[in-house]
Amino acid sequence: MDSEILYRWRTLTDGERAATLRERKLHRQAWHSPSHRESMDGRYLITAACYEHTPIIGMSAERMSEFESELIAVCRVNSSAIWAWTVLPNHYHVLLHTVDVIGLIASLGQLHGRTSYFWNGADSQRGRKVWHGVAETAMKSDRHFSATLNYIHHNPVKHGYVTRWQDWPYGNAREYLESVGRDEAERIWYEYPVGDYGAGWNW
Repeated sequence: MDSEILYRWRTLTDGERAATLRERKLHRQAWHSPSHRESMDGRYLITAACYEHTPIIGMSAERMSEFESELIAVCRVNSSAIWAWTVLPNHYHVLLHTVDVIGLIASLGQLHGRTSYFWNGADSQRGRKVWHGVAETAMKSDRHFSATLNYIHHNPVKHGYVTRWQDWPYGNAREYLESVGRDEAERIWYEYPVGDYGAGWNW
């Protein structure tokens, strides 16, 4: 799958999508059930984007898959729970709990440095700026948390890559839906709507 096909996921045939989803299912990460009020402190949305929104992550399916695995491995070391994530061709979002967000951001900065060096070498683009940076947003309430959960799972749909959450292979929406069930996922979606969440972020 080349970068042009990957960047326009919605144009893939059903067979191409199914093959990619089957391959991705072999490398799934565990999904944590939604948090409770006692864990409110330390819940963050972590977001990072490629410089000028260039789809550098999405240059190939292999790069997308490898980066997703590396990202979740770094987050797992620096957090006690990861509830939602999605990796798109030019940015990513992760909803997690950490008691050391500064340490987490430093570790993500190291990941960005490693991937920048490797990708620029692979793409014959030495000196190219790959990442714009990392931003953290603390969850202000359970409502904020649930809306953020919906926002992350909905992000590939928002950007037009798929029409259903579970069809995007580089995230945990499929596991989330299987865990909570369709009825509960719909209840959470309607009770905590995304609305204009993320407006102005340019992700």
